[in-house]
Amino acid sequence: MGESNERPTSASGAKLFKVAFDLDSESANWPPVSVERLWGEKTSVRLEIRIVNTPFFARGVSFGDLIQVRPDNDRRELVFEEFTQESGHSTIRIIFLKQEGRGGIESRLRDAGCSWELAHSLPNYMAVDVPPVVEYGELREWLVREVGSGEIEIQESAISMNHRRQVHP
Repeated sequence: MGESNERPTSASGAKLFKVAFDLDSESANWPPVSVERLWGEKTSVRLEIRIVNTPFFARGVSFGDLIQVRPDNDRRELVFEEFTQESGHSTIRIIFLKQEGRGGIESRLRDAGCSWELAHSLPNYMAVDVPPVVEYGELREWLVREVGSGEIEIQESAISMNHRRQVHP
């Protein structure tokens, strides 16, 4: 099966573009890549993109956020330049330390209204999208209890203003 030259489209029918996020090393061998490419759709503003997936490694951005990009002719791609506006979504990452409780954790996230993306190369790792309607204070308390039980580790990668207020009223 050959690759299509046709660019994928978002739910709204907009053509999608890959945006490169250059990553700084956080620790030895982490993140496992130096660039993460996220899908985005153009807005009516020049060189502005709306992120349409949940980042695995890029910090400070979430699904639906608006960013400015710059064309990098040498690399032949759009590169993240700066954050423009948050969407109200938040991004957390979960690392499963034990597989036994994974189904329960996924079920609780699904019930809360979250979705996630998985990386085949990192089977114990998930990037979770927390939509604006989710009560993050309650979800976070539950996640912290799961961390305390030794089931998971979490990273709060990008927490929206609204979700921050729910944690620290």
